[in-house]
Amino acid sequence: MRIATSELYNASLSQMESQETQLVSLTAEISSGNALPNPGANPVAAAQAVQLSATSATLTQYSANQNTALASLQTEGTALTNVTSTMQSIESLIQEAMSGGLNDTNRAAVAQQMEGYRNQLMSLANTTDGEGNSIFSGFQNVAQVFSNNPGGGVTYNGDAGQRSVQVSDARNIPIGDSGASVFMSVQALGSQAVPSGNPANTGTGTIGAVTVTDPAAATNHDNFTIAFVQDPDVATQLDYTVTDNNAVPPTPTTPVAYTSGASIALGSGLSTTISGTPAIGDAFTVTPATSAANTDVFASLDSMIAALKNPADGNATALATMNNALSTGLAQIGNSLANVTTIQASVGGREQELQALQTATSSSSLQITTSLSDLTGVDLASTMTQFTEAQNALTASQKVFTATQSLTLFQYYNP
Repeated sequence: MRIATSELYNASLSQMESQETQLVSLTAEISSGNALPNPGANPVAAAQAVQLSATSATLTQYSANQNTALASLQTEGTALTNVTSTMQSIESLIQEAMSGGLNDTNRAAVAQQMEGYRNQLMSLANTTDGEGNSIFSGFQNVAQVFSNNPGGGVTYNGDAGQRSVQVSDARNIPIGDSGASVFMSVQALGSQAVPSGNPANTGTGTIGAVTVTDPAAATNHDNFTIAFVQDPDVATQLDYTVTDNNAVPPTPTTPVAYTSGASIALGSGLSTTISGTPAIGDAFTVTPATSAANTDVFASLDSMIAALKNPADGNATALATMNNALSTGLAQIGNSLANVTTIQASVGGREQELQALQTATSSSSLQITTSLSDLTGVDLASTMTQFTEAQNALTASQKVFTATQSLTLFQYYNP
């Protein structure tokens, strides 16, 4: 069989080009640390690497979102802790003012202290995060969530929205609570009905706290009115009637003889007491905690501050009116405090969930990184060995080609 010189050249050249290509590829792997410098090197592994890289990028974004969400919830949690502490101080102050023994000067001092607590709550309600965004504004980005009205009370400038952040494939977690839900709402479950006296009362009757006698009674969330009337038979006897204003039509009960401090039944599941000497025509009400008039913590504070500033020394009627206002405010603040505590617990639960997600995401990211490294990373020792082998093979091929190129029959011809 004849082998042409050109075939030898072509075979040798093809072999050396292949070896040089292998050397270039190994050099690229060693310099870059990437075992997949191009998809063609290993299409299956390259496809897996693309998928792992996409998953890694997603986990990185989720990790960033989790950090942002946790920071927001921690800011809110700190604010709610301070709100709780302030409202507990307000409760103690109300109880002090209701304990008796204070004169107008003392009550004015209590009112001033209560104004200080109100200012604290106002500041906390307008808390901002590290970027200057209000945390209780809902979806709105306003400079001041709550603003004082000239005639008293506040205006809420946010909305009822609840911002949320995607923190995993299946979890979109709320990172804030609206100011309306924190400072102007009351939980229906677990809150107490609110007693109040008509500011126009002329007697000295004061209403006490409402007691639940039957938690399952259907009338527990109704609105009741206690009205005082003259007994038709005994001139010196004062009677009262109870009207369930949610009944259709509202119908007063049969008049019952009034005894100071005696229990007064409200529907089938509530009761209260009235002490002192009401006047004929005086009225008291018991309303659900969730009634609009009972849910605004700032309005409750304003009413109590105004009552404490009203002179009452030597005036039993004015003193009774003030005590009724404080009794109403105490119930309202207690319900608001319970609402804040519930939201605070929810925020704490979300913080714990995020911390658990951070751990899971970190673990998944590490696993993905390890898998990606195993797939694309260069085994330097093995690759260097392959490089040396390829380099030696190329050198050998070059030497063989050189030796082959010099072979000719004419060197054996000796004329």
